[in-house]
Amino acid sequence: MEQFVELDAHDELNRPKTNHGTHVAGILGASRKGAEWANDRVRDPNINLAVPDWANGMCPDITIYDFRVLAPTLKETEFAIIAALQFIRHVNDRYAFRTIHGANLSLSIPHDVRNYACGRTPVCDECERLVNSGVVVVAAAGNRGYQNFETADGVFESYAAFSVTDPGNANGVITVGATHRFWPHTYGVSFFSSRGPTGDGRLKPDLVAPGERIRGPLPRNTWGDLDGTSMAAPHVSGAAAMLMARYSEFVGQPDRIKDILCKTATDLGREKSFQGNGMLDVLRAFQSI
Repeated sequence: MEQFVELDAHDELNRPKTNHGTHVAGILGASRKGAEWANDRVRDPNINLAVPDWANGMCPDITIYDFRVLAPTLKETEFAIIAALQFIRHVNDRYAFRTIHGANLSLSIPHDVRNYACGRTPVCDECERLVNSGVVVVAAAGNRGYQNFETADGVFESYAAFSVTDPGNANGVITVGATHRFWPHTYGVSFFSSRGPTGDGRLKPDLVAPGERIRGPLPRNTWGDLDGTSMAAPHVSGAAAMLMARYSEFVGQPDRIKDILCKTATDLGREKSFQGNGMLDVLRAFQSI
């Protein structure tokens, strides 16, 4: 396949503006071999070149398409997301086989309640079209599970139900909440993780995955910890990728993959609106087939 756009990685303008995308991509596909290869090419004493022993992500050999959709305004971001989703369908339609098998959406857009029904916003509809075309779509549930409210008596802090954001409200996507990295049974769902049900009463999130203090790569070949359902989503995307890599007949069957991951999730003993079907369990998912 020819390159559509080629960016000069050494141009400061083309480098990521935040740590977010690099970290998410690293959770999904970081490679120790790749990091060591980068070390041999970088000669900047200001860059930390230490490569941890655990540098591999969920799928070190995965091929990732980088779609940079975060824009200065919410409208521009939503437009860019829709364009990226349409482009994925375009790439897959160009050939007799699917080139892109899944999409990880570690981002959050507030549901425009006044203009669209829940799960029927333009970005949600585009996600549904992508799922119907045979692509697995994984979305972060959002980080609005704990909010501050200004009242006449001052600030009121509380947990928030019905806080799942788009595109996590789309019915066909796999919506992922966050749980504790080490003690999910003890601490349950992360305090910040958005909670369901959706505004129209559907069960969301679908499941949860580790999303607190997740260590991963950052720009300029460094490493660090980040929190959020954005960090939980690529764990599930990695599990879906592994299923398709091991069982090629699952390619083009996003509903079946979603069903397997949800039915084999580990129950944390929390409300369905908090944990969905439970915590991701990759081993049990493979054993169920």
